[in-house]
Amino acid sequence: MLDRLLLEQLDHLQLLMAEQPFAVLTGAGISTPSGIPDYRDKAGVRRGRQPMMYQEFLASHEARRRYWARAMLGWPRVRQARPNVAHEALASLQGAQKISGLMTQNVDTLHDQAGSQDVIELHGSLHRVLCLDCCQRSERDAMQQLMEAQNPYLAGVDAVQAPDGDTLLDPAFEARFQVPHCPHCAGERMKPDVVFFGENVAQPTAAKAMELVGNSAGLLVVGSSLMAYSAFRLCKAMQDQGKPVIAINLGQTRADELLEMKIEGSCELLLPLLAQQLAI
Repeated sequence: MLDRLLLEQLDHLQLLMAEQPFAVLTGAGISTPSGIPDYRDKAGVRRGRQPMMYQEFLASHEARRRYWARAMLGWPRVRQARPNVAHEALASLQGAQKISGLMTQNVDTLHDQAGSQDVIELHGSLHRVLCLDCCQRSERDAMQQLMEAQNPYLAGVDAVQAPDGDTLLDPAFEARFQVPHCPHCAGERMKPDVVFFGENVAQPTAAKAMELVGNSAGLLVVGSSLMAYSAFRLCKAMQDQGKPVIAINLGQTRADELLEMKIEGSCELLLPLLAQQLAI
């Protein structure tokens, strides 16, 4: 049962979105009900250790071996995750032309699985692997099968799950790990097709997101602390155009001062209600 404040805020959001479609930007908070851990707590503070930086990944074979050993154990959780009612509500809103487009910081493809179309993946997708030598892409499932065949000693190892398919793995398990090679060129520099920390969003992707912001009446942020600049800049651009930015998020965001309204409730509860209201 929603309290009075949440109901009033949801009504206000519904009235704004009923006039002209908003763009939607989602973050890790929309996928936590699907079993995928997020990076930050309600105060915006990062949980656990610092993720591997892009420069570190490029710099050494040992870093790539450490990444892939942990990722091999983390992939099944991501692969088995399924969309929740919040993802489905956004797909419903898009199908009814109640939102102008969907952008996500997530790399889990759950929006696509829920039926959303033309999702702008700001940070890429874990479901693809990119070879940094020949620039060819491969399916992550194929890489998983290869890694499991080459590293049977890790079968049955239980590792604590971390965000974006990472795990907390004892370094003792990493030394023997065989890093997968590219099926196209046999190169060893295989990278998940995602934007690492320390790496920039691809320019065409950033331009597409900014174009959506320019063509939308407002921006609805769902489940994001907006600590990544790639997301924060979209909020700033929307505010610079004099358009409303509203967030459904549990806890602090980097853009709190830019928000017209922040609704501190669970997106899996609020988004289905919003979809129901806008469909009437």
